Amino acid sequence: MKTIRTNLIIALSLFLGVACLSFRPATPAAESGIKWLTWDQMQEAQKKEPRKILVDVYTGWCGWCKRMDATTYQNKTIVDYINTNFYAIKFDAESRETINFRGRDFKYVSDGMHGYNELAAEILNNQMSYPTVVYMDEKLDEIFPVPGYEDAKMFETVLNFVVSNSYKSTHFEEYQQSFKGKIK
Repeated sequence: MKTIRTNLIIALSLFLGVACLSFRPATPAAESGIKWLTWDQMQEAQKKEPRKILVDVYTGWCGWCKRMDATTYQNKTIVDYINTNFYAIKFDAESRETINFRGRDFKYVSDGMHGYNELAAEILNNQMSYPTVVYMDEKLDEIFPVPGYEDAKMFETVLNFVVSNSYKSTHFEEYQQSFKGKIK
């Protein structure tokens, strides 16, 4: 009787372990409501209706990237603002896909355990830090990158700084002091 019970407990433990390992919930970013585009989709949309571009550069192993997906990119104010004012690209810096951007092909470069896509190196100015959000203007020229995790309140400030074109004439610190956002 004791052997049957032990075997049952072992079998149940194995079953639950396998079930937990095989369960993979959808990523929070995919559920966030942000209309993420590919590079090709963004370039096509840009021809019809020019907008600023937001590129979320991440990797699959980056904990802060996952946290930003689960928090900042879930905030309704952020989601609505991005979808209204930007074309958003979620870009895996380690993508093995060849990406054509501005008439140039960017390929994957193998580099030890973690390679990188040449486009990630290009838009990050070879400062491979994740997450980094890169902002571009309507002509696809880089405005600036913002490395590191940002909470929704700070992210709202930066988004507005970019969309209002304040970055052209005002220092961010000055803008930040006077900005009154929706997120408290």
